[in-house]
Amino acid sequence: MPIEIKKSVKPVKYNLAINELEKRLLDIESNKKNELIWLLEHETVFTGGTSHKESEILDKTINFVKTNRGGKITCHNPGQLVCYFVIDLRKRGKNIRKLLEIIEQSIVQTLKYYNIESKADRKNIGIWYQNKNELEKVAAIGIKVKKWIAYHGFAINISNNLMDFKKIIPCGIENKKVTNLNEILKQDYSKINNILITNLLGYLENLTS
Repeated sequence: MPIEIKKSVKPVKYNLAINELEKRLLDIESNKKNELIWLLEHETVFTGGTSHKESEILDKTINFVKTNRGGKITCHNPGQLVCYFVIDLRKRGKNIRKLLEIIEQSIVQTLKYYNIESKADRKNIGIWYQNKNELEKVAAIGIKVKKWIAYHGFAINISNNLMDFKKIIPCGIENKKVTNLNEILKQDYSKINNILITNLLGYLENLTS
């Protein structure tokens, strides 16, 4: 069955999106609906994964939501491309590590299209850009697997307000900056959704049981 591709034009509330993912997971588990890839944007919200610490919240006034995904604390805000998915690993080899590599490569290859070299880091999950002597994070990844169905997703910073990240310790990593694509190289990123989908679908084709 083909993967459903969904693209939301208007910002989607965070809790609404997660509820939709949870419902889709149950439908996939019972073979009622297809797998899903959903591209969207959120209004400003800070989310904490299962391993986040309260001390990583520097500004206690932020709009903070605890989640069941893996990882620590991050920020979603306008100008950031969020890619959620619900992928059935029961028919894709039950290989969580391979899925993570596919996500990483999809992002790296998408940025390469725009002449931006980036890389994954096994120690600090996410996609990083080498700015002179500093590694800066340009994309965050957070996944949860339930009954061998993977969901949640990743976020690529494009033109979002980076000052929001100063209100937290992003992904629990101190002394590392967060950047976005406009900071790295200002250009037209209007086609990035389609390029990302093409790359992601291409890699997922090879994730079979």
